Amino acid sequence: HGVTEPWRFRVYEGDSRASLAKALGDLYKATTPPNEFRDDKLIKLSENALLAPTVVVVWMQRSVGNKIPAIEELEAVACAMQNIMLSAAAVELGSFWSSPPLIETNEFRQWLGIGAEDQCLGLLYLGWPKSGFEWPKSQRKPVEGFVSWA
Repeated sequence: HGVTEPWRFRVYEGDSRASLAKALGDLYKATTPPNEFRDDKLIKLSENALLAPTVVVVWMQRSVGNKIPAIEELEAVACAMQNIMLSAAAVELGSFWSSPPLIETNEFRQWLGIGAEDQCLGLLYLGWPKSGFEWPKSQRKPVEGFVSWA
């Protein structure tokens, strides 16, 4: 389907997580309207990057010539993220997909160094659960509620 391979990943581990945490905090302060600003969100954005041993910033790099509609390239990147999360779960590695509003700002795009037509899909936090962690029980509805047969 076009073989555009639009997925891009920037991995932060070790000390590089501190630069990500600082950037997220600074960008939150710079891009959040005063009436929406919350100290708890600032702290969470700044600290979460330091909690997980690995944080992956994931974005869609728009193909040259726009051969494939942008929505389809976004969907391809979302599938790549899902595949990473399923692979992590298969080896009992914890994962969390975060998409704070600041990832959609021009300031974040510039900080990341991506093109104007590129789009960040989120931050993927990966790490081994703490000792004694119990996986949450599924809250999903049965599949029959989502499928109809014609």
